[in-house]
This record gives sequence, C-alpha cells and structure tokens, in this order.
Amino acid sequence: MDNIAISVSHLTKIYRLYEKNSDRLREALHLTKKRLSSERYALRDVSLSVKKGETVGIIGTNGSGKSTILKIITGVLNKTEGDVQVNGRISALLELGAGFNMEYNGIENIYLNGTMIGFSEEEIDQKLDAILEFADIGEYIYQPVKTYSSGMFVRLAFAVAINIEPEILIVDEALSVGDVFFQAKCYRKFEEFKKLGKTILFVSHDLSSISKYCDRVILLNQGVKLAEGNPKEMIDSYKQLLVGQYDADREQIQDEEAPQMLEYGTKQGEITEVYLMDDRGVRTNSIIKGTEFEIHMHVKFYQKLPSPIFAFSFKDVKGNELTGTNTMVEKAFLDEVDANSTKHVVFRQNMSLQGGEYLLSFGLTGYEQDEFCVYHRLYDAINVSVISDKNTVGYYDMGSKITVTSE
Repeated sequence: MDNIAISVSHLTKIYRLYEKNSDRLREALHLTKKRLSSERYALRDVSLSVKKGETVGIIGTNGSGKSTILKIITGVLNKTEGDVQVNGRISALLELGAGFNMEYNGIENIYLNGTMIGFSEEEIDQKLDAILEFADIGEYIYQPVKTYSSGMFVRLAFAVAINIEPEILIVDEALSVGDVFFQAKCYRKFEEFKKLGKTILFVSHDLSSISKYCDRVILLNQGVKLAEGNPKEMIDSYKQLLVGQYDADREQIQDEEAPQMLEYGTKQGEITEVYLMDDRGVRTNSIIKGTEFEIHMHVKFYQKLPSPIFAFSFKDVKGNELTGTNTMVEKAFLDEVDANSTKHVVFRQNMSLQGGEYLLSFGLTGYEQDEFCVYHRLYDAINVSVISDKNTVGYYDMGSKITVTSE
C-alpha cells in the first residue's frame, strides 16, 4: 500500500429525497411509521485506487457521480458506506465556493485555504507572491471574493491549489474555465506537476485533456463504475454510452500497440467497405503529405432512413481526435434513402497532417424526430501512414508561404 495515494473501497453515497420539507422533520422525529423519503444512489459500491505519481481521469455522463466521489475523497461530503484512504497532502479544486469564505477578500482566503491544508502562516508568506502572480487579478485581490466574476474566482482558486505544493492534486472541471491565456497557463502547470511525479485525479468533459494527460481512466454511469482502462478505450466506451450503445459484456482489448476496431450501432444501415486512394487513384494506407487523396465509404441501407449523415475522423494513436467532417457539416447530402439501397461516399481533400501514424474512423448517423441515432460506427478502422520530408510544429501543416525582403 506504500505506492497507493488514494484507495476507495466499496464506496456508496445515498441521498434521501423528500417531497416536502416537513416530511424530513416528521421522519427524523419518528412522528410517522411510514417512510416518507425515497433513496437515490449517487454512488453504488465503487472501488478504485490511484498510485503515487499516476494521473487518473474520471469520465461519465451528467449525474454519474464524478463530482460526488471527488468531494468524498477530499472530505467535503460524508460517505454512506465504504472506506476511503488518502496517503499524502491533498489540494483540491472543486466547484466555485468550495473552501472559500465569500465575505473574505482574496488575500484572506489564500491564508484560510493554506491553513486548512496544513501550512503555517510563515509558509504561506513564502508562497504568496507566486500565488498572486499566477492568479493575476490585480487589485481585486483586496476585495471580497463575493464580488468576483466566475473567471476571477477560478483564477484565484487554481493559483492557490497549484502553488501550495500538494502531493495529490484533485481537480473538477476547472481547467476549462477562464480565458485562453489562463487555460494555457493552467495546462503548463499541470504538465509540470506530472513531470514532478505528483499524483493527479481529475474529472473533465474535455476528452482531449483526458487523452493527453491520463495514464488511466475510470468510466462511471449512474453512480456505478462501468470500467477502467487506458484513455483511448475508455473514451470510446464513453462515446458508446452517450448514444445508448455501451455493451458492458464486451471484452476490452488493451494492446495499444495494435489498436482494434470498435464497431457498434443499430445496423439500420451498415458501412460495408472503407478504403483510401492516393492522388494516382491507387488504393493505399500511405499518403504523401501535401498531396490530394480520397476517403471512400460504401454503405448498405436495410431500412428507409431520413437524411443519413456520413462521417470520418482522424485520431492520433493516443486517441486524440485531430480532424474530420461529415456530409451534414459540408451540406453535401441531405436526402432520404430507401431500404435496400446502397451509397458510395467519397471525401476528397489535401493531406495536411504531419508525417506519422494515424487512425481513421467512420460514422453513419442521423436524426429521427430530433433524436440522434447511431446506425453504424467503425472506430479505428484504418491505420494511415503519412509520409513527409518536412514536419512543422503541431498536428498539421498550415502550408505557409514565406517571403523575406530587405527594408
């Protein structure tokens, strides 16, 4: 257990719900033999562990218990059943207001938070300048925090959480708040924490951040832990969950060196064949950067469908979605299709991705009476190699044309 930073065993959190406030009082005072409350499980028998130096993400739909489990780990909420063990000093950035006194000014709240975590006033004195520089809210630091905008509040809260040198950092969605410059500053600090071997547990709807930073991901749904594994697999499972296609019995393949195709959907229509063609019209999985190429989809329809949407997307090997499009975005096909019909869809574009290995996914979706439907999806169907003798910075090449003149 010496290498475990956080251990959660059979954790359950139950809320009692009452139709009227008076029912709560009557039940508490035993004024009725009839139960006046109903139970709602925010968490049900959840177990997980986080190793020291590991970055673990928690994802799931709204109401899945993500924030609840963080609040129990940090002591903001009491558990109903189970056991939680924390080995290390925690700094937590939860929802706005957690750990702050709204009547105090920014400086006073810095000292309040620091002492709650276990620092002396002298130790906070030493960290104050770094906190103020990171927060960068100017003279507002001397105003009551109840007067702050949500962006200012998060800047101060994150500055405190990140600069008090915790052994364990717990973050709930806060990295996506604030302007783009502050977000960039937060992510740089996040990366610095990882390099220092700190333990990080965070909740986010930003799947690109989950993919980029996490060593492991836990998938929750309606208070139950569905699965855990590498980020790519858990993100794919989460996307299935969002459209009601998650299969709890499906065996998870965990070989990142040989990604396996993930397939699901109602199969009212089916993607029967996919392939690439280079600028010479040759089928290939290798495309030279800067050349035109085509992505082909052959689709069979088994039912009459209104306006199906054909889509593709490129991901890197870690599962980050890099680019993609679909026929609805491009306004290329908005027609109804008949049962037993087939379609051949061709996407033609220039290859601007940097040289490297990528995964190509395909989708056949649509809307039926405003409800989004997944007819067929093929994740990681084709491994694409981009060949390049010139790689610029980032994921793709902007194709810059440069001139240099004497003034």
